Amino acid sequence: MSKKKALHAGWIVPVKPANMVLENHSLIIDDQKISAILPTEKWLEKKKKDNVEEIDYRSSVLIPGLINCHNHSPMSLLRGYAEDLSLKEWLRKHIWPIESAFVNKEFVRDGSTLSIAEMLLSGTTCFNDMYFYGDETARSCIESGIRACIGMIIIMFPSAWAGSVDEYFKKGQKIHDDFRTHPLISCAFAPHAPYTIDDDSMLRVATLAEEMDVQIHMHVQETREEVEESVLKYGCSPIRRLKEHGLLSPRLTAVHATSISDEDISFLARSGVNVAHCPRSNLKLGSGIAPILRMSQAGLNVAIGTDSAASNNDLDMLGEMRTASLLAKGINKSPTALPANVALEMATYNGAQALGLGEKIGSLETGKLADIVAIEINQIGSTPVYDPVVQIVYNGHKNQIRAVWVGGRQLVNDGQLLTIDTRQVVEKTKFWQEKIAAFKNNTS
Repeated sequence: MSKKKALHAGWIVPVKPANMVLENHSLIIDDQKISAILPTEKWLEKKKKDNVEEIDYRSSVLIPGLINCHNHSPMSLLRGYAEDLSLKEWLRKHIWPIESAFVNKEFVRDGSTLSIAEMLLSGTTCFNDMYFYGDETARSCIESGIRACIGMIIIMFPSAWAGSVDEYFKKGQKIHDDFRTHPLISCAFAPHAPYTIDDDSMLRVATLAEEMDVQIHMHVQETREEVEESVLKYGCSPIRRLKEHGLLSPRLTAVHATSISDEDISFLARSGVNVAHCPRSNLKLGSGIAPILRMSQAGLNVAIGTDSAASNNDLDMLGEMRTASLLAKGINKSPTALPANVALEMATYNGAQALGLGEKIGSLETGKLADIVAIEINQIGSTPVYDPVVQIVYNGHKNQIRAVWVGGRQLVNDGQLLTIDTRQVVEKTKFWQEKIAAFKNNTS
């Protein structure tokens, strides 16, 4: 049995209960879980502390691990490949063709590992992924120690992963069966989007998700054009179409939702749907800005995702939180629209809820899994510290990540990865860069 660990922190922000900051407290890890949170002074008074490793984080704040609620992790290999384009042109003229040329097991494995390294170094301990060869991404997660929800992708056109809709379903369910007992891996059906899924597949996803007790992860109303095309083709918005085919439920995480009416929001709220807000990707692609204040006021659970590094161009959840908060304040002309503590909750507990993992992760509470991030905030650029939550959300930086723990296992120490060979990751990335650059030059 592994040693207990006592993390002595300057501040602990448990997220639940809300608006709580514990100063000069210690968090005790026993095996994979949090066994206690108590004042450091009380811990030091304890007489029996045998077989306990004590770690000093008294210039840092401990928060729950950040949860990236929407990603396509292998696409980090396409970071910077196609820029300054609309979503439709970006996807159809650049991303889908390059994926057709290069996506295979090795591409997915190497791209996933690149993304995982970046996410761990910036404080993400769990991510919600949607891509081909999800089994390869799952293996990369297990090797590195990060937690993930792997998408069982469904899309109407063939790929290197599957040649038909039936094959997508079959291979997705095999991923679920292969990894269902692994403590780091959960699965969700990942129908790509309403415009790439037919009605029969929607019904099939809704039925199987109930039978298998899994979540659903889907792009929904990312652009105004998507909504207009749906109205022309089906006579209704994509969200109404999802409603008619049984996909609106607490299982669904609707990603983006930038072009959304009050009626749509009402449909989502009544059904208990979750929303993954990806502000920087939406800004960069000119897709719009999700009305997250109206969504939250309607009772929707709003989480945060980065989208892929091909459209962001990074996977930094600290930056995503800050952007989400500032955007909400600006478009609503209200400095109280998205306070710092709410932004942090969206990036942690709300993400856990969306993934069906709220009872296990997303907050620092006794009995929950020890997914923890230590952020150094008592330094130039982040001091004085009057409120650690404000410091994290409004000027936190990934270079301040001091340590990362997933399920009680330390994966980052003093800004260094403990389970990933960064030199090897860079070498493999360079290999793909040269191949992809040559393809681009030959086809341009």
